[in-house]
Amino acid sequence: MHAVHLIGHGGYEKLHYVKDAKVPVPASGEVLIHVLAAGVNNTDINTRLGWYSSDVTAATDQTNTTNDVPAVGDWSGAGLDFPLIQGADVCGTVVAVGPETSPHLMNKRVIVQSCLLSQAQGAFTPFLGSERNGAFAQYVTAPLADTYAVESNLSDAQLAAIPCAYGTAENLLVRAALRAGETVLIAGASGNVGIALVQLAKRRGAQIIAVASASKHEAIIAIGANRCIEAGALAGNVIVPNSIDVVIDVVGGPQWPKLLELLKPRGRYACSGAIAGPIVSFDLRKLYLKDLSFFGCTSQEPQVFPNLVSYIDNGEITPLISATYPLSDIVAAQQTFVSKRQVGKIVLVPGRD
Repeated sequence: MHAVHLIGHGGYEKLHYVKDAKVPVPASGEVLIHVLAAGVNNTDINTRLGWYSSDVTAATDQTNTTNDVPAVGDWSGAGLDFPLIQGADVCGTVVAVGPETSPHLMNKRVIVQSCLLSQAQGAFTPFLGSERNGAFAQYVTAPLADTYAVESNLSDAQLAAIPCAYGTAENLLVRAALRAGETVLIAGASGNVGIALVQLAKRRGAQIIAVASASKHEAIIAIGANRCIEAGALAGNVIVPNSIDVVIDVVGGPQWPKLLELLKPRGRYACSGAIAGPIVSFDLRKLYLKDLSFFGCTSQEPQVFPNLVSYIDNGEITPLISATYPLSDIVAAQQTFVSKRQVGKIVLVPGRD
């Protein structure tokens, strides 16, 4: 089969497109999926760069890809087995099942939750495309328990936009317990997770202040934000201090201390990314004097993906697609992704190779 092998941490030269990869064989309790579409995510870039290593302190776009690449750069710290097929997002058709495995998903269009809860090992949960081979290939295996049939008019590309970004977003909102009528500030609202956050927070009946570059404000308002501001404006007084119930952050970086000033007493902060930089200045007094609650969000709550599937089936979410590429053009797809000029998901389509 055709696939993209990540052969180590580093630059784009570590992505090898091959035409002779072995088609995986589903084990007991697994299904084999013919990949129809596979989304591109920040985690693909971060893993390739080795950005998850604690030795890396810069923003994603400032991480050196030629010198001082960490030997171990995955989030678990255990290292990855190379070559690795990345790809946390998959939409596809089940074409085979493993031994003693229910065939009820055969020939159905499915998506797989990126956070493989059925494979959890104590407090650690593996992810598709990280701890096991993912969707940047013509075929991928996945645990049956993490695979969901979908009945929807959404395209293959739109469905492939959901598992990682919308799973991350729904988990952030579940953990932060966002309620109708509350005001939520979403940092990084024009990224894939940010777009999902705006749609899912709107679905909950929240008032949404979205942080994004000015060129993207119109698109973010169109999907549900009540107000948009630029990141640089956070340093001013465009938002009244102590007026935000919940901050959802995937950005980090220099603006981070301001976020705590904006939160109300007993406000909640949830984080699942730090693309502008993982090292921040933190005044502990803001945490304890305001009785704030912090949530780090990677492993997902068990209701998150069933929630998303119900939203899909009910027509409640509509992912935005920016562009699709053949699998063989993965470097071009990632270059477009890291440019941050687009609004919407970039999706690889193996069938176009």
